[in-house]
Amino acid sequence: MAHRSAHPLVPVALLVFGLAAILLLTITTEDIKEAPGFMYGIVLDAGSSHTALYIYKWPADKENDTGVVTQHSECHVKGGGISSYAGQQGAAGQSLEVCLDTAVKDIPKARHHLTPVYLGATAGMRLLNISSPERSSQILQEVGHKIQSYPFKYQGAAILTGQEEGAYGWVTVNYLLENFIKYGFVGHWLSPGKPTVGALDFGGASTQITFVTKDEVEDQRDMMKLRLYGQEYSLYTHSFLCYGRDQVLKRLLAHLVKSQGHPETVSHPCFPAGHFMNMQLNNVFDSPCTAEQRPSPYNSQESLTVQGTGHYEHCLANVSEIFSFHSCPFSQCSFDNVFQPNVTGSFMAFSAFFYIHSFLQTITGITVTTPAQLEEATRTVCKMSFIQMLSLAPEQESRLQDYCASAVFIKVLMLKGYRFDEASFPRISFQKKAGDASVGWALGYMLSLSSLLPAESVGLRKALTCGAWGTLLFLFVLLLTSVLVFVLLQACGVKKKGGSDSAI
Repeated sequence: MAHRSAHPLVPVALLVFGLAAILLLTITTEDIKEAPGFMYGIVLDAGSSHTALYIYKWPADKENDTGVVTQHSECHVKGGGISSYAGQQGAAGQSLEVCLDTAVKDIPKARHHLTPVYLGATAGMRLLNISSPERSSQILQEVGHKIQSYPFKYQGAAILTGQEEGAYGWVTVNYLLENFIKYGFVGHWLSPGKPTVGALDFGGASTQITFVTKDEVEDQRDMMKLRLYGQEYSLYTHSFLCYGRDQVLKRLLAHLVKSQGHPETVSHPCFPAGHFMNMQLNNVFDSPCTAEQRPSPYNSQESLTVQGTGHYEHCLANVSEIFSFHSCPFSQCSFDNVFQPNVTGSFMAFSAFFYIHSFLQTITGITVTTPAQLEEATRTVCKMSFIQMLSLAPEQESRLQDYCASAVFIKVLMLKGYRFDEASFPRISFQKKAGDASVGWALGYMLSLSSLLPAESVGLRKALTCGAWGTLLFLFVLLLTSVLVFVLLQACGVKKKGGSDSAI
C-alpha cells in the first residue's frame, strides 16, 4: 500500500506556527527583562517650619497603572518655611535653589521635560494668607517663577486646605502600607483585604486626624468620600489650625504672659527649672494664633525673659487651657466644638509626633506604648534639668527646653482630645518612614493630582507593550488564515480524489 505524502501547505503552517511561538516567547521575555526606564515626579512640601523636596518615580510604561510609585530621593531646604520670607523680595524662591539643582542632577536629563513639579503649601501659608493675603500671593508667585526657570513640567503652587492635607496624608500612609492593593503573582494586582490605617499628622502650625468611620459624621465639613481601586472610603478628617507644634509653643507662652499680667520676666512651668531665655514680644505675638492675647498697645521690640520652673502639674494645667472642652454642639466632640466620632482601628502618627515620641523613649528609656507610659515619660522629662537633657541629647540643644511642653500637649491632645484610651492608644504606630518613603501628605498629593490613583477596579495588567501586542495579533491572523486555507485545500483534495475513485 502506497504511503500518502503530506500536503505541501502542512510544513508552511507548521513553520508559521513555530515562528509565532518563538516570537511570542521572545517578545514576552524581552518585555519582562528590559527595564522600561522611569518617569519622575517632584513635590515640594512647603511646611510652616521648613520645605522638603521629594522625588518619586514609577516605571515609564505604567504611567496610568497603580501601586508602582516609590520615593527616589529627598532634599531638605535650609532655613525656614516659605512663609517666613514674607516681605523679603525673592528670598522664598532663592531658598529652593539648592534642592532644585539637586533634582536636576538626580533625574535623567531625557526625563526633565516630562517630570511634573507640584508645590503644596500648608498651615504656615494658610496663616500668612489670613494675616496678609498680598504677601501670601506674592510668595506663591515668586516660588512659581523660580520653579519655572528649571527644565521641569511646572504644575503650579497652591495652598492646601486642612482637609486636603489630612486626606492626602491618609492616602500616603495606606498606599505605602499596601492597604489598597498589593502586587502579587506576575501580571496581577491583588486586593489584600486589609483594613485601612488612620493618619495623625503634627506639623508646625496645624495638626490633622483622618480615619475611616462607619459612624455618622454630624458635621459634613469633616466628611470626605474617596473611591480608590474600586473601593469607596468614608473618611472623617479634621485639621486644627494653630495646633501645630510651633504655634502651640507660642500660644502657651502668650497665655502665660497674659495670665501673669505681662511682666518683663515670665515663669514658665514647662521649661526646665533654672533655664531661661530672652526674646522680643514680637516673637510671641506676631502670629494670628496669638492675636487675641496680644496686649494693646504693646511694643513689639520690647524684650521678655522666660524663666523655667520645671513643674509638671502646672505645665499640664496651662497646656490644657489652650484647648476648649467646655461645650459641644454635637453628640460628641474632640475639643473646640469640633465633632469627632470614636477612633477605630490602627493609626500611624508621623511628623512631629514621631520626633517627640522618639525623644521621650530615648531620653527616659520608657517604651511609650500605653497612656500610663506616655504620662510617666512626660512627667520624667518635665522634671529634668536642662543640663541633664543636654547630656543625654546634646545634638538637640536648641529644642530641649520645648520637649516638656510638646510632650504634655501630645498627652492632652491624644488622650483627652482625640480620646485614645488603654485599648486604642497601643494601636498607634509612631513612624518617620514606611519602607523607603517618608510619611506625609506629599506622596498622596502627587498620586492624586497625576491621576496615578484611578477609581476603577484593578485587574489584569498587560505584560506587553502595544507594539508587541500588534505583532502578535498580526501573526495570529496570519496563522489562522494559513490553517483555514490548508483545511479548505485538504477538503477539496479529498473531494476530488473521491470523485476519481468512483469513476473507476
